[in-house]
Amino acid sequence: MAHLHEAERKAAGLDRRQFLVGTTATAIVVSGGSLIHAGEAWGLEVKALKPETMRTLIKLARDIYPHDRLADRFYAVAMKSYDEKSAQDPAFKASVETGVAELDAAAAAAHKTPYVSVGWEAERVAVLRGMQNGAFFQGVRGGLVVSLYNQPEVWPVFGYEGESASQGGYIARGFGDIAWL
Repeated sequence: MAHLHEAERKAAGLDRRQFLVGTTATAIVVSGGSLIHAGEAWGLEVKALKPETMRTLIKLARDIYPHDRLADRFYAVAMKSYDEKSAQDPAFKASVETGVAELDAAAAAAHKTPYVSVGWEAERVAVLRGMQNGAFFQGVRGGLVVSLYNQPEVWPVFGYEGESASQGGYIARGFGDIAWL
């Protein structure tokens, strides 16, 4: 069995040390054409974008809408549409890759490292503030409002029970149960 895992690591281009360093330095590891989150046990196959680009998009999404109670997988699901659209639209793919390259360049200018490697959230947010009026940032921010918060698995984290019209509306479903008012 140990030989099987070793063969898989070698096929992914990672030796044992690189895998361990990658899993401790960042939660999301790039392996071939996929992203693997070692701590949360999920993976995401990337078809059109570079896996490094998708990893940066997931970190960017978390920094734009930070929720400590949300797992990275929800951010990955939210950003998956960028890969899907990139597979259909080469111009969109180029704009995403360019936007991420500009983000990495801004981070490198300020911190001498790519965006995902900037250790402190406050430092990454400072990089984002410099890009916040750009089309790339605004596009990601605007798209996340729908792609992140429209996931039914996320709703219970925020106390949202979903639509209520089919169940008689909110008044009949605990609207008057507000204890703090």
